[in-house]
Amino acid sequence: MGRYDRAIEDCNEALAIDAKDAVAYYNRGGLYYDKGDNDRAIADYDKAISLNSKYFEAYNNRGNAYAHKGNYTHAISDYSRALVLNPDFSIAYYNRGSAYIDTGEYDRAIADFDRALALSPKNADVYYDRGLAYDGKGDFDRAIADYSQALALDPKDVKAYINRGNAYLHKGDNDSGIADYNAALAIDPEDPNAYYDRALAYARNGDYDQAMADCRKALELNPDDANAKVLMQRIEEAESGD
Repeated sequence: MGRYDRAIEDCNEALAIDAKDAVAYYNRGGLYYDKGDNDRAIADYDKAISLNSKYFEAYNNRGNAYAHKGNYTHAISDYSRALVLNPDFSIAYYNRGSAYIDTGEYDRAIADFDRALALSPKNADVYYDRGLAYDGKGDFDRAIADYSQALALDPKDVKAYINRGNAYLHKGDNDSGIADYNAALAIDPEDPNAYYDRALAYARNGDYDQAMADCRKALELNPDDANAKVLMQRIEEAESGD
C-alpha cells in the first residue's frame, strides 16, 4: 500500500467514527487530488462543503480539481466563492488568475495576479504567471519584467528562463533569448523545449550549424517534436538555396 493509500485509509477510519467530519473529507479529497483522481476529490470536497458551507479552502481546492479536468467555468466559480468567504486568500486569486489564462481572459488574470501580489509580494509563481498573461496580450516588455522578478525570487526556474527567452525572441532580441536558453539548459540539460527554442534563435541569427545541432538534440529528447522537424527542413532549404 502506497503512502497516499495509507493516508486515505486513515481518513476512512476517521469518517467511520464521525461521518460528519468535514476536515476528514477535505483531507481525503486532497489525497485523491494528489493521486490524480479528480472526480473522487471533487466528491469529497462536495461533502466537506455540504457540512461546512464556509469552508473556503475546500472551495479553492475543488476549483483546482475542476481546473485539472479542464472545467474552468466551475473552477472560476469555486475560486470566486472562496474569495467571497475570505477576501484575503491570496492563493485563490492566483488560482483564479491561472484559470483566466486558460480561458484567454488575460486582463482578468492580470487583475487577480495583482491582488495576489499585494497580499503575497514574494511569490515567484504569481510573477511567472502574470508574465504569461502579459505574453498572451503581446506585452513582451512587461512579460520580461515579470519573468525577471520571478527569477530574482527563484533563480532555478527553468520555465521562467525559457519564457523570458521567448519574449526576447518576439522582440527580435535573439542574443538575449539565447542567453536565457543557455541558463535554462545549465539548470536542466535535458529540457527539449530549451533546445528547440535556442535552435530557432540560432536560425534567426543565421547560425545554421548550431541550430541544426540543437534541433537534433531536441528530437533526441522528444522524437515527436514536430516543430524541430519543420525547423530542420527549413534550415536545409535555406542552406540549399531553395
